[in-house]
Amino acid sequence: MATVSTYLNFSNNTEEAFNFYKSVFGTEFFGAGIMRFKDIPPVEGGPCQPEGDENLVMHVSLPILGGHILMGTDAPESMGFKVNMGNNVYINLQPDTRDETRRLFKALSEGGTVEMELQDMFWGDYYGSCKDKFGVQWMFNCAEKAQ
Repeated sequence: MATVSTYLNFSNNTEEAFNFYKSVFGTEFFGAGIMRFKDIPPVEGGPCQPEGDENLVMHVSLPILGGHILMGTDAPESMGFKVNMGNNVYINLQPDTRDETRRLFKALSEGGTVEMELQDMFWGDYYGSCKDKFGVQWMFNCAEKAQ
């Protein structure tokens, strides 16, 4: 079933923020809990993990209210990120199909900026991100496998 969630980028304090949100909402992290950058499998020809970033949060998901999921990551400057208030929030769309993902991605990125083209990712989803012509940031994660 397609879902929408909110994705937050932090400047190296995601774990602190999400432990706070966890205490407020009284819920538990999804899956294995907090995934760290050191958990990313190495990719031949891919970038090396900057020293000191390995224990930062790569991904965390927390159910809050009404089925809404709050997700987050540390966005380290060593990887080219510069977190500022306003660029730290994404609307995360999880369409049911790759076709719907491509349709939404094309429509929302038209007149805006593609940050990452849609592609298969190591966590198993078809992923991409863009900023629309109004400056709103969108992420796309589709679990449907390529045929």
